Amino acid sequence: MLGVARGSSEQEIKSAYRKLALQFHPDRNPNNPDAEEKFKEASEAYAILADAEKRALYDRFGHAGVSSAAGAAAGFDAAIFQDFSDIFGDFFGFGDLFGGGSRRRSRAQRGADLREDIQLEFEEAVFGTEKNVTVRRHETCEECRGSGAAPGKAPVTCRSCSGRGQVRYQQGFFSIARTCPTCQGTGSVITDPCAKCKGEGRVLRQRTVDTKIPAGVEDGTRIRFSGLGEGGAFGGPAGDLYVVLHVKEHPFFEREGNDLHCVIPISFTQAALGDEIQVPTLEGEHKLKIPEGTQSGTTLRIRGKGVPVLNGHGKGDLFVSVRVQTPGKLNKRQRELLQELEAMTRVENKPERRNLMSKVKDIFG
Repeated sequence: MLGVARGSSEQEIKSAYRKLALQFHPDRNPNNPDAEEKFKEASEAYAILADAEKRALYDRFGHAGVSSAAGAAAGFDAAIFQDFSDIFGDFFGFGDLFGGGSRRRSRAQRGADLREDIQLEFEEAVFGTEKNVTVRRHETCEECRGSGAAPGKAPVTCRSCSGRGQVRYQQGFFSIARTCPTCQGTGSVITDPCAKCKGEGRVLRQRTVDTKIPAGVEDGTRIRFSGLGEGGAFGGPAGDLYVVLHVKEHPFFEREGNDLHCVIPISFTQAALGDEIQVPTLEGEHKLKIPEGTQSGTTLRIRGKGVPVLNGHGKGDLFVSVRVQTPGKLNKRQRELLQELEAMTRVENKPERRNLMSKVKDIFG
Protein backbone atom coordinates (compact mmCIF):
# COMPACT_ATOMS: atom_id res chain seq x y z
CA MET A 1 0.00 0.00 0.00
CA LEU A 2 2.76 2.46 0.93
CA GLY A 3 5.11 1.23 -1.81
CA VAL A 4 8.14 0.75 0.47
CA ALA A 5 10.57 -2.18 0.69
CA ARG A 6 10.54 -4.61 3.63
CA GLY A 7 13.74 -3.20 5.06
CA SER A 8 12.69 0.48 4.85
CA SER A 9 13.61 2.80 7.70
CA GLU A 10 11.09 4.61 9.89
CA GLN A 11 11.76 7.89 8.04
CA GLU A 12 11.24 6.23 4.63
CA ILE A 13 7.90 4.80 5.81
CA LYS A 14 6.83 8.18 7.18
CA SER A 15 7.78 9.95 3.92
CA ALA A 16 5.86 7.43 1.83
CA TYR A 17 2.78 7.76 4.02
CA ARG A 18 2.98 11.55 3.99
CA LYS A 19 2.99 11.61 0.20
CA LEU A 20 -0.07 9.35 -0.09
CA ALA A 21 -1.94 11.05 2.74
CA LEU A 22 -1.49 14.48 1.17
CA GLN A 23 -2.65 13.11 -2.19
CA PHE A 24 -5.81 11.38 -0.95
CA HIS A 25 -6.74 13.48 2.11
CA PRO A 26 -10.54 14.15 2.21
CA ASP A 27 -9.98 17.91 2.46
CA ARG A 28 -8.28 17.81 -0.91
CA ASN A 29 -10.77 15.36 -2.40
CA PRO A 30 -14.25 16.38 -1.21
CA ASN A 31 -17.08 14.00 -2.10
CA ASN A 32 -14.63 11.40 -3.42
CA PRO A 33 -15.22 8.03 -1.70
CA ASP A 34 -12.36 6.33 -3.55
CA ALA A 35 -9.84 8.91 -2.30
CA GLU A 36 -11.19 8.61 1.24
CA GLU A 37 -10.84 4.81 1.11
CA LYS A 38 -7.24 5.03 -0.14
CA PHE A 39 -6.49 7.57 2.58
CA LYS A 40 -7.91 5.20 5.17
CA GLU A 41 -5.90 2.24 3.81
CA ALA A 42 -2.67 4.25 3.81
CA SER A 43 -3.33 5.38 7.39
CA GLU A 44 -3.97 1.81 8.52
CA ALA A 45 -0.78 0.64 6.83
CA TYR A 46 1.23 3.38 8.52
CA ALA A 47 -0.41 2.57 11.87
CA ILE A 48 0.95 -0.98 11.57
CA LEU A 49 4.42 -0.25 10.17
CA ALA A 50 5.10 2.64 12.54
CA ASP A 51 4.54 0.36 15.53
CA ALA A 52 7.54 -1.94 16.13
CA GLU A 53 5.47 -4.80 17.60
CA LYS A 54 2.81 -4.73 14.88
CA ARG A 55 5.45 -4.46 12.19
CA ALA A 56 7.19 -7.57 13.53
CA LEU A 57 3.89 -9.49 13.40
CA TYR A 58 3.27 -8.32 9.87
CA ASP A 59 6.76 -9.38 8.79
CA ARG A 60 6.20 -12.89 10.21
CA PHE A 61 2.56 -13.61 9.44
CA GLY A 62 1.53 -11.01 6.84
CA HIS A 63 -1.81 -9.26 6.95
CA ALA A 64 -3.39 -12.06 8.97
CA GLY A 65 -1.04 -11.33 11.87
CA VAL A 66 -2.36 -7.79 12.25
CA SER A 67 -5.93 -8.17 11.00
CA SER A 68 -7.34 -6.94 14.28
CA ALA A 69 -5.31 -3.73 13.99
CA ALA A 70 -6.02 -3.16 10.32
CA GLY A 71 -9.71 -3.89 10.31
CA ALA A 72 -11.32 -1.19 12.41
CA ALA A 73 -10.81 2.12 14.05
CA ALA A 74 -10.93 0.44 17.46
CA GLY A 75 -7.56 -1.14 16.80
CA PHE A 76 -6.01 2.11 15.57
CA ASP A 77 -3.25 3.41 17.84
CA ALA A 78 -3.33 7.21 18.08
CA ALA A 79 0.00 7.28 19.93
CA ILE A 80 1.92 6.80 16.70
CA PHE A 81 0.65 10.19 15.53
CA GLN A 82 2.38 12.24 18.21
CA ASP A 83 4.45 13.79 15.42
CA PHE A 84 1.32 14.39 13.32
CA SER A 85 2.10 18.11 12.95
CA ASP A 86 5.42 17.16 11.37
CA ILE A 87 3.51 15.16 8.77
CA PHE A 88 0.57 17.51 8.04
CA GLY A 89 1.04 20.80 9.90
CA ASP A 90 2.56 22.86 7.09
CA PHE A 91 -0.13 21.75 4.62
CA PHE A 92 -3.39 21.84 6.55
CA GLY A 93 -2.57 24.29 9.36
CA PHE A 94 -3.57 21.93 12.18
CA GLY A 95 -1.79 19.32 14.18
CA ASP A 96 -4.39 18.35 16.73
CA LEU A 97 -5.79 14.95 15.74
CA PHE A 98 -7.28 12.20 17.90
CA GLY A 99 -7.33 14.55 20.89
CA GLY A 100 -4.65 16.99 21.98
CA GLY A 101 -4.10 20.52 23.16
CA SER A 102 -6.49 23.43 22.89
CA ARG A 103 -6.32 25.85 19.97
CA ARG A 104 -8.19 28.73 21.58
CA ARG A 105 -7.33 32.00 19.88
CA SER A 106 -6.89 35.23 21.79
CA ARG A 107 -9.69 37.72 21.14
CA ALA A 108 -7.29 40.65 21.44
CA GLN A 109 -5.69 41.66 18.13
CA ARG A 110 -3.11 44.26 17.19
CA GLY A 111 -4.43 47.37 15.47
CA ALA A 112 -3.63 48.13 11.84
CA ASP A 113 -0.85 50.50 10.80
CA LEU A 114 -1.82 53.86 9.28
CA ARG A 115 -0.14 56.09 6.69
CA GLU A 116 -0.30 59.85 6.35
CA ASP A 117 1.49 62.03 3.76
CA ILE A 118 2.96 65.45 4.65
CA GLN A 119 4.16 68.21 2.31
CA LEU A 120 7.31 70.02 3.53
CA GLU A 121 9.04 73.17 2.42
CA PHE A 122 12.68 72.69 1.45
CA GLU A 123 13.91 74.53 4.54
CA GLU A 124 11.65 72.48 6.83
CA ALA A 125 13.24 69.29 5.56
CA VAL A 126 16.73 70.70 6.08
CA PHE A 127 16.28 72.14 9.57
CA GLY A 128 13.46 69.99 10.91
CA THR A 129 10.02 71.05 12.07
CA GLU A 130 6.86 69.95 13.86
CA LYS A 131 3.65 69.20 12.01
CA ASN A 132 0.09 68.49 13.10
CA VAL A 133 -1.36 65.46 11.35
CA THR A 134 -5.10 64.73 11.32
CA VAL A 135 -5.71 60.99 11.70
CA ARG A 136 -8.97 59.05 11.57
CA ARG A 137 -8.49 55.86 13.56
CA HIS A 138 -10.28 53.29 15.68
CA GLU A 139 -9.62 53.65 19.38
CA THR A 140 -10.48 51.50 22.38
CA CYS A 141 -14.06 52.08 23.49
CA GLU A 142 -14.07 53.92 26.82
CA GLU A 143 -17.49 52.55 27.73
CA CYS A 144 -16.56 48.85 27.69
CA ARG A 145 -12.76 49.30 27.85
CA GLY A 146 -12.34 47.27 24.70
CA SER A 147 -14.21 44.14 25.82
CA GLY A 148 -17.12 44.71 23.45
CA ALA A 149 -19.59 43.71 26.18
CA ALA A 150 -22.06 46.04 27.86
CA PRO A 151 -20.91 47.56 31.19
CA GLY A 152 -21.27 44.98 33.96
CA LYS A 153 -21.43 42.15 31.42
CA ALA A 154 -18.74 39.88 30.07
CA PRO A 155 -18.32 37.52 27.12
CA VAL A 156 -19.79 34.09 27.77
CA THR A 157 -18.43 30.67 26.90
CA CYS A 158 -19.22 29.62 23.35
CA ARG A 159 -21.77 26.81 23.30
CA SER A 160 -20.66 25.47 19.92
CA CYS A 161 -17.16 24.57 21.11
CA SER A 162 -17.63 24.68 24.91
CA GLY A 163 -14.91 27.34 25.15
CA ARG A 164 -12.23 25.28 23.40
CA GLY A 165 -12.16 27.46 20.28
CA GLN A 166 -12.38 24.34 18.09
CA VAL A 167 -15.02 21.97 16.84
CA ARG A 168 -14.45 18.43 15.63
CA TYR A 169 -15.59 16.81 12.41
CA GLN A 170 -15.65 13.09 11.70
CA GLN A 171 -14.24 12.03 8.31
CA GLY A 172 -14.18 8.28 8.03
CA PHE A 173 -12.42 7.08 11.14
CA PHE A 174 -10.54 10.43 11.40
CA SER A 175 -11.55 13.14 13.87
CA ILE A 176 -10.35 16.54 12.68
CA ALA A 177 -10.35 19.73 14.77
CA ARG A 178 -11.07 23.07 13.13
CA THR A 179 -11.61 26.66 14.26
CA CYS A 180 -15.06 27.19 15.71
CA PRO A 181 -17.13 29.25 13.22
CA THR A 182 -19.32 30.70 15.99
CA CYS A 183 -16.60 32.35 18.10
CA GLN A 184 -13.80 32.37 15.47
CA GLY A 185 -11.58 30.40 17.79
CA THR A 186 -11.80 32.72 20.82
CA GLY A 187 -13.89 30.33 22.93
CA SER A 188 -16.34 33.05 23.95
CA VAL A 189 -19.13 35.14 22.44
CA ILE A 190 -20.66 38.49 23.34
CA THR A 191 -24.35 38.14 24.11
CA ASP A 192 -24.84 41.68 25.51
CA PRO A 193 -22.86 44.02 23.24
CA CYS A 194 -21.79 47.49 24.32
CA ALA A 195 -24.24 50.10 23.03
CA LYS A 196 -21.51 52.60 22.19
CA CYS A 197 -19.26 50.37 20.07
CA LYS A 198 -21.91 47.73 19.22
CA GLY A 199 -19.70 44.93 20.45
CA GLU A 200 -16.64 45.92 18.40
CA GLY A 201 -14.61 47.11 21.38
CA ARG A 202 -13.49 50.15 19.35
CA VAL A 203 -14.94 53.42 18.09
CA LEU A 204 -13.86 55.62 15.17
CA ARG A 205 -12.41 59.00 16.12
CA GLN A 206 -10.52 61.84 14.48
CA ARG A 207 -7.37 62.95 16.26
CA THR A 208 -4.70 65.60 15.71
CA VAL A 209 -1.27 64.10 16.26
CA ASP A 210 1.84 66.23 16.82
CA THR A 211 4.72 64.80 14.77
CA LYS A 212 8.31 65.92 15.08
CA ILE A 213 10.26 65.95 11.79
CA PRO A 214 14.03 65.69 12.39
CA ALA A 215 16.54 67.82 10.48
CA GLY A 216 18.00 66.36 7.31
CA VAL A 217 15.05 64.32 6.01
CA GLU A 218 14.70 63.81 2.26
CA ASP A 219 11.83 63.50 -0.17
CA GLY A 220 10.20 60.10 0.35
CA THR A 221 11.48 59.63 3.90
CA ARG A 222 9.13 57.47 5.99
CA ILE A 223 8.97 58.03 9.75
CA ARG A 224 7.34 55.53 12.10
CA PHE A 225 5.49 56.73 15.18
CA SER A 226 4.99 53.69 17.39
CA GLY A 227 1.52 53.11 18.85
CA LEU A 228 -0.21 55.97 17.01
CA GLY A 229 -2.04 53.79 14.48
CA GLU A 230 -5.34 51.95 14.80
CA GLY A 231 -6.28 50.86 18.30
CA GLY A 232 -6.15 47.12 18.88
CA ALA A 233 -9.34 45.07 18.89
CA PHE A 234 -10.60 43.85 22.30
CA GLY A 235 -7.69 45.36 24.23
CA GLY A 236 -4.95 44.45 21.75
CA PRO A 237 -1.95 46.77 21.21
CA ALA A 238 -2.26 49.72 18.85
CA GLY A 239 -0.65 49.74 15.42
CA ASP A 240 1.90 52.29 14.21
CA LEU A 241 1.56 55.53 12.26
CA TYR A 242 3.83 55.96 9.23
CA VAL A 243 4.34 59.52 7.99
CA VAL A 244 5.66 59.82 4.42
CA LEU A 245 7.37 63.13 3.60
CA HIS A 246 7.18 64.98 0.29
CA VAL A 247 9.69 67.84 0.00
CA LYS A 248 9.13 70.79 -2.35
CA GLU A 249 11.91 71.89 -4.68
CA HIS A 250 13.97 74.98 -3.85
CA PRO A 251 14.09 77.80 -6.43
CA PHE A 252 17.85 78.24 -5.99
CA PHE A 253 19.49 75.17 -4.44
CA GLU A 254 19.63 71.58 -5.58
CA ARG A 255 20.22 68.84 -3.03
CA GLU A 256 22.46 65.82 -3.48
CA GLY A 257 22.59 63.76 -0.31
CA ASN A 258 23.74 66.17 2.41
CA ASP A 259 25.34 68.59 -0.06
CA LEU A 260 23.78 71.59 -1.77
CA HIS A 261 24.57 72.92 -5.24
CA CYS A 262 23.90 76.29 -6.82
CA VAL A 263 25.01 78.45 -9.76
CA ILE A 264 26.22 82.05 -9.28
CA PRO A 265 26.77 84.46 -12.19
CA ILE A 266 29.90 86.67 -12.11
CA SER A 267 31.22 89.30 -14.49
CA PHE A 268 34.16 88.95 -16.84
CA THR A 269 36.25 91.33 -14.75
CA GLN A 270 35.43 89.48 -11.50
CA ALA A 271 36.59 86.26 -13.09
CA ALA A 272 39.76 87.81 -14.50
CA LEU A 273 40.79 89.98 -11.55
CA GLY A 274 39.26 87.99 -8.70
CA ASP A 275 36.77 89.31 -6.19
CA GLU A 276 34.89 88.62 -2.98
CA ILE A 277 31.15 88.19 -3.39
CA GLN A 278 28.17 87.53 -1.13
CA VAL A 279 26.63 84.11 -1.71
CA PRO A 280 23.20 83.22 -0.27
CA THR A 281 23.00 80.09 1.89
CA LEU A 282 20.14 78.55 3.85
CA GLU A 283 21.58 80.27 6.93
CA GLY A 284 22.11 83.73 5.45
CA GLU A 285 24.77 85.48 3.34
CA HIS A 286 28.31 84.09 3.14
CA LYS A 287 31.43 85.74 1.71
CA LEU A 288 33.05 83.74 -1.07
CA LYS A 289 36.43 84.57 -2.58
CA ILE A 290 36.66 84.32 -6.35
CA PRO A 291 40.30 83.60 -7.26
CA GLU A 292 42.00 85.62 -9.98
CA GLY A 293 41.65 83.97 -13.39
CA THR A 294 38.61 81.88 -12.50
CA GLN A 295 37.13 80.13 -15.52
CA SER A 296 33.43 79.85 -16.22
CA GLY A 297 32.06 76.59 -14.78
CA THR A 298 34.57 76.44 -11.92
CA THR A 299 33.05 74.95 -8.75
CA LEU A 300 34.00 76.35 -5.35
CA ARG A 301 33.20 74.65 -2.03
CA ILE A 302 31.85 76.25 1.13
CA ARG A 303 32.23 73.71 3.92
CA GLY A 304 29.50 73.11 6.48
CA LYS A 305 26.77 75.04 4.67
CA GLY A 306 24.88 72.00 3.43
CA VAL A 307 22.22 69.80 5.02
CA PRO A 308 22.54 68.34 8.55
CA VAL A 309 23.20 64.60 8.70
CA LEU A 310 19.93 62.85 9.59
CA ASN A 311 20.11 61.49 13.16
CA GLY A 312 23.85 62.17 13.16
CA HIS A 313 26.46 64.90 13.51
CA GLY A 314 27.85 67.45 11.08
CA LYS A 315 26.61 68.94 7.84
CA GLY A 316 27.24 68.61 4.16
CA ASP A 317 28.86 71.31 2.01
CA LEU A 318 27.62 73.96 -0.40
CA PHE A 319 29.11 73.77 -3.91
CA VAL A 320 28.97 77.02 -5.87
CA SER A 321 29.41 76.80 -9.64
CA VAL A 322 30.40 80.20 -11.09
CA ARG A 323 29.22 81.20 -14.56
CA VAL A 324 30.91 84.10 -16.31
CA GLN A 325 28.33 86.35 -17.95
CA THR A 326 29.18 88.08 -21.19
CA PRO A 327 27.69 91.59 -21.48
CA GLY A 328 25.08 91.79 -24.23
CA LYS A 329 25.22 95.54 -25.00
CA LEU A 330 28.33 97.75 -24.79
CA ASN A 331 28.65 101.50 -25.01
CA LYS A 332 31.37 103.08 -27.11
CA ARG A 333 33.88 103.43 -24.27
CA GLN A 334 33.38 99.86 -23.09
CA ARG A 335 33.89 98.58 -26.61
CA GLU A 336 37.14 100.58 -26.99
CA LEU A 337 38.54 99.26 -23.71
CA LEU A 338 37.70 95.65 -24.59
CA GLN A 339 39.26 96.04 -28.02
CA GLU A 340 42.48 97.31 -26.40
CA LEU A 341 42.42 94.39 -23.97
CA GLU A 342 41.74 91.92 -26.77
CA ALA A 343 44.73 93.19 -28.71
CA MET A 344 47.00 92.57 -25.70
CA THR A 345 45.57 89.19 -24.70
CA ARG A 346 44.74 87.66 -28.05
CA VAL A 347 44.00 83.92 -27.86
CA GLU A 348 44.69 81.68 -30.84
CA ASN A 349 41.41 79.94 -31.67
CA LYS A 350 42.59 76.41 -32.30
CA PRO A 351 41.24 73.16 -30.86
CA GLU A 352 43.11 72.03 -27.76
CA ARG A 353 44.98 68.76 -27.92
CA ARG A 354 43.36 66.16 -25.68
CA ASN A 355 45.75 64.34 -23.43
CA LEU A 356 45.52 60.65 -22.64
CA MET A 357 43.88 61.07 -19.23
CA SER A 358 41.03 63.19 -20.68
CA LYS A 359 40.30 60.47 -23.20
CA VAL A 360 40.26 57.81 -20.48
CA LYS A 361 37.84 59.90 -18.41
CA ASP A 362 35.51 60.33 -21.36
CA ILE A 363 35.47 56.59 -22.04
CA PHE A 364 34.83 55.45 -18.48
CA GLY A 365 32.75 58.42 -17.35
